Amino acid sequence: MPACPGDIISYLEMCQEWGTSFQAGMNFRVRPDHSVLLMSRRPNAPYKDRVEDHGRILIYEGHDARRRVDGLDPKMIDQPRAYPGGSLTQNGLFEQAALSYKNRQQSPELVSVYEKIHSGIWAFNGNFELVDAWLEHDGHRNVFKFRLNISDGTPAAMAAQLDELDHDRLIPSSVKLEVWKRDQGKCVKCGSDKNLHFDHDIPYSKGGSSSDPANIRILCARHNLQKRDNIE
Repeated sequence: MPACPGDIISYLEMCQEWGTSFQAGMNFRVRPDHSVLLMSRRPNAPYKDRVEDHGRILIYEGHDARRRVDGLDPKMIDQPRAYPGGSLTQNGLFEQAALSYKNRQQSPELVSVYEKIHSGIWAFNGNFELVDAWLEHDGHRNVFKFRLNISDGTPAAMAAQLDELDHDRLIPSSVKLEVWKRDQGKCVKCGSDKNLHFDHDIPYSKGGSSSDPANIRILCARHNLQKRDNIE
């Protein structure tokens, strides 16, 4: 997996990393102990994913039914828990895992989250723990909502108490896209287009903003490692 949140990865590289071709946003148990979610917070995104508590919490919206032969708009139909034959959809599988955790039947599902920033270009948002699921009426139909807490290698219930840990580092999608265009998808130090990362000029741990494009730039892995947490 990418080393840390902010790493930029192409769709092909993402598929190669996981040994699968991602055809949908919800991917339960890509590996025996690991799931993958693909999200988008762009204005034209098909689902209403959101980030809360400065990046500690992700609220992910479930996915729609497949387009039906009767022509009904999937956006007007309740998101399905199961297929007509009874097997669980991705919504149902993630819901089952979340409820099993809430009922203390299993540890929280570990989920790697990637965010689309441009056609074929994704950013790794980090590893999260799936801790809750529910149905919510959006004014037209019932949709699934999934809550994921940032994973620190500690139980999800403890993570919220670790106030000294700073996770204010999830850069808004609009900022990522603006920086990607401004820096032309290349490291600002050497012009490399390989192993890229969204970097805070002033680190968020030292008070740097994640929402100001002027404080965000693209660095390659070599220059990102050289910088580390030092303010240049």
